[in-house]
Amino acid sequence: MIAAKKRNLQSVLITLAILIILNLIGNSFFHRFDLTKDNRYTLSETSLNIIKQVKEPLSIKIYMEGDLPAEFKRLQQETRELVEEFQAYNSNINFEFVNPLENKDASMDNIKTLYMKGLTPVNITVDDKGKQSQAMVFPWAIAVYQNKEVNIPLLKNIMGASTTEKVIGSVQHLEYSIADALNKITKEKQKKIAVIKGNGEIQDVFIAKFLLQIRESYHIGPFTLDSVAKSPVNSLEALKKYDLAVIAKPTEAFSDAEKQVLDQFIINGGKTIWLVDQVVAEMDSLYNDAGATLAFPRDLNLNDMFFKYGIRINPDIVKDEQGSPIKLATGEQGSATQYQAFNWKFAPLVYPESQHPIVKNLGGIKFDFANPIDTLKNGIKKTVLLKSSQYSKKVGTPTEINLNIVTEETSPNHYINTGNLPMAVLLEGNFHSVFQNRVLAFDQSNFEATGKANKMIVISDGDIIKNQLDKNYEPVELGFDQRSGNLYDNKDFLLNCVNYLLDDTGLINIRSKDLDLPLLDKEKVYENYTQTQVITIGLPILILAIFGVVFGFLRKRKYSR
Repeated sequence: MIAAKKRNLQSVLITLAILIILNLIGNSFFHRFDLTKDNRYTLSETSLNIIKQVKEPLSIKIYMEGDLPAEFKRLQQETRELVEEFQAYNSNINFEFVNPLENKDASMDNIKTLYMKGLTPVNITVDDKGKQSQAMVFPWAIAVYQNKEVNIPLLKNIMGASTTEKVIGSVQHLEYSIADALNKITKEKQKKIAVIKGNGEIQDVFIAKFLLQIRESYHIGPFTLDSVAKSPVNSLEALKKYDLAVIAKPTEAFSDAEKQVLDQFIINGGKTIWLVDQVVAEMDSLYNDAGATLAFPRDLNLNDMFFKYGIRINPDIVKDEQGSPIKLATGEQGSATQYQAFNWKFAPLVYPESQHPIVKNLGGIKFDFANPIDTLKNGIKKTVLLKSSQYSKKVGTPTEINLNIVTEETSPNHYINTGNLPMAVLLEGNFHSVFQNRVLAFDQSNFEATGKANKMIVISDGDIIKNQLDKNYEPVELGFDQRSGNLYDNKDFLLNCVNYLLDDTGLINIRSKDLDLPLLDKEKVYENYTQTQVITIGLPILILAIFGVVFGFLRKRKYSR
């Protein structure tokens, strides 16, 4: 008996010693095991580097608590598991889930507060076994660090997609959304963006939403090329202090001196986003008694620059059967006037096919009177980011644009080998100056003919960056079309362009992560509702009961001897 007690005590001590040793080893070596097929919970190296930047307490308030629809419960769970992963690598990161509608008396005040912060709710229809009801959900989070605050969108808008499809797309973007927000509030702004002025570019009020978004991560400022005429060298040196130049829909020709300043900025490593219209055509000019306007080529004196860099923007208009909706008045004028949605072929709706991180997983992007781009062979790597559908073609200018085109009947035979026209191209490589072996527009002692490795993005439509104004002349969300009520992915596309050109942390590459999210088929669940309940609820309970009976029987049999 005494020997048995000694053996038992010895076993306990050995077990305790092993547990202590394992615990010490576990504290010394930190590792997270991800057993999912798609490595869903394995944070990228970029995210881990951003997490290291959090040196003080950082709080994340997630407004997705309470009785949520099934799809949003999945998004809630995925968000919880991901922020737990962030927290596991840095204990300074804290989070909580909040239900803004929990207290009925204070819910309206909470909703107003969230609205003021830019957190708009989503109203969805919940279908429960044929019974429909409305639910309001706030798929947002707010991160706070050192008195700085940033919104985190958890639900990605995908035009025309079902709620389930939106949730799948949102889970794909969760790590990017959270890592991007943490990077914004923990990293000091370093990169500078110049918004080029002086050649009839878009007014600031029409690019306000774009500017407001990028200033969260970068320093921005206007840069007027008017000073080039008096002091070109000083203008060039001032522009070199910026990392990126955005040229948004210029309408006046560039002088050779202005071109040399921009060219040398590029040759010396400056990034550029060109949003250029080679044709004069505006939607507003169509709303007249005739319902027509003349589209004609625009000469910006940039053709030789683009040709040298490896592209050509043609003075044609892209006509695409995959157009955006437009509402036009039908019937008699007066009280009988009705508005009907038509397909507007001169506003191509582009769904990205490229797997490049800039456009991967984006929804529809709306163009207006875009021009086709030709890519030329010159040693520069060119990636077509956006292109028209296969049922599209060029329309030469000058030409009349008439609203009556909405009634035009066409067939696939009209678009044989005419479609897939590039409208946004990424160029990467060592650019050669357009002034190489040419007379310079102004004397420059440090002129460079060949540049260092660089990249630029050329988009053949200036309106893609343009936000509309509401009745109070306030900017509406970039990508929102008030005429149709649709929200397009123009903003995300442009932000991705900026981040890709300036990103030195690799944050944009997180967007390339693919996740496999199996979801229940609602129709099949409804058809076999009772059977589904038995399998998901009854069967586990039955298995547990059988295990309990068998275990009790074996235990009783063993100790009754």
